[in-house]
Amino acid sequence: MTPDSQDRPQCANSDALASSFSASYAGVVAFIAVATEGSFARAGDRLGIGRSAVSRSVQKLEAQLGTRLFLRTTRSTTLTREGELFYRNCHPGVERIVQALEDMRDLREGPPRGQLRISATVGFGRRIVAPLLSGFRERYPNIAVDLLLDDRTTDFSAERVDVAFRNGRMEDSQIIAKQLIPMPMLICASPTYRHTHGLPRQVEDLAAHNCINFRTASGRIFEWEFKVGGRIQKFLPSSTCTFNDEELVLQAVLDGQGIAQMAGYQISEHLRTGRLVACLAQYAPDDRGHYLCYLSRQQLPARIRVFIDFMTAGIRALDLQCATGLTPILPVPASKVSAAFTASVA
Repeated sequence: MTPDSQDRPQCANSDALASSFSASYAGVVAFIAVATEGSFARAGDRLGIGRSAVSRSVQKLEAQLGTRLFLRTTRSTTLTREGELFYRNCHPGVERIVQALEDMRDLREGPPRGQLRISATVGFGRRIVAPLLSGFRERYPNIAVDLLLDDRTTDFSAERVDVAFRNGRMEDSQIIAKQLIPMPMLICASPTYRHTHGLPRQVEDLAAHNCINFRTASGRIFEWEFKVGGRIQKFLPSSTCTFNDEELVLQAVLDGQGIAQMAGYQISEHLRTGRLVACLAQYAPDDRGHYLCYLSRQQLPARIRVFIDFMTAGIRALDLQCATGLTPILPVPASKVSAAFTASVA
């Protein structure tokens, strides 16, 4: 016997099963409707089809089962003994299917409820997202929240994530990315450091300062970025300290150990209170942002829609626009800055 001939009976059985299911499903639904309503006409009204269509579906089911399911007279329609047995066996399954359909409709249109899995980078998630969750849970107590903090790029499918917060520039065209706020990147120092060492007035001055670097989740050192002559330039300074945690970078700067380039959401409060000062603001890149990401705009469950709306309003209400009102140091000509970048790379 060849492998093909061995496979043939299984394929035939699968086709028979598929054919049987497709033929019987409509009959079972029609049968349950007639049994529940006690009439073919009322069953048709409930299903939104004609009486004759209901009758044909039931007749096909009876032929498939090889037994009569109803006793029909001009005045009544009642179940046979076999019909009663079949009804008892089928009814729970059909009820579960109906309930499943209603549950899906409720998730889309009803009061928000269910499990919501969220992903965010460690720094932004801890400092911005997590504090807003208590207000969200208070407003929507039937939504259970699962927050994952990870600096790696989110895999929506593998990690079963509903919504993700991402920072920087969005290059993934497969997801919907809604910018919440811009993400200014500023060079900062403590007043103590400024008093002792001064501040860089141009990019080439960074080589003379104690720089503190951040190591990303991939293991590489985060490159400082500046916008020079309308173009993004990257710069990797020599560092006195390197950390793989953004909070440790911030704390080192607050302690006066050096200067670092940090995101606005980390430093806005410290800039307002004077615990930090910023410099080189005229070269801050302006094409970064904080984004709320999800896979599709279509058929979003209510729990995801209300979370998106709540977080968008909540984050935009925070005063994180730390670059506003900064007095920029007089810029150096772009040609000189570009030369400084070339020298630093070399």
